[in-house]
Amino acid sequence: MAGLTIGRLARETDVNKETIRYYQRIGLLKEPEKPDHGYRIYPDEYIGRIRFIKRAQQLGFSLGEIAELLDMDSRDCADIRQRAEEKKAQINAQIQDLEALRSVLDQLIEACRQGGQICCPIIDALQRDS
Repeated sequence: MAGLTIGRLARETDVNKETIRYYQRIGLLKEPEKPDHGYRIYPDEYIGRIRFIKRAQQLGFSLGEIAELLDMDSRDCADIRQRAEEKKAQINAQIQDLEALRSVLDQLIEACRQGGQICCPIIDALQRDS
């Protein structure tokens, strides 16, 4: 019999069974029919699909965005590239925001190092209204 049980699929893709069941519930994977006697058998190509999902998550795509990518025909390369460019722009914006936050924290830490204040400048800054 070709295919994989859910346990074997989980081991092959380094996810747990509940992750596979969750992907089924949200429509990223189709749930195979359960035979009258025995276990559901998952097609071998689910290994690649789950690996795609996990890798896309690592690149910052949400599960909703991954569902859209999976629904696209692989010939829609221009559309897929546009999605990747949009994700890259979002990541660049997040990096800028994080760098700004780091700068603020650096300033607060330096103010704290200066010492001599009656109260902590970090606590004071966090309590202020923007």
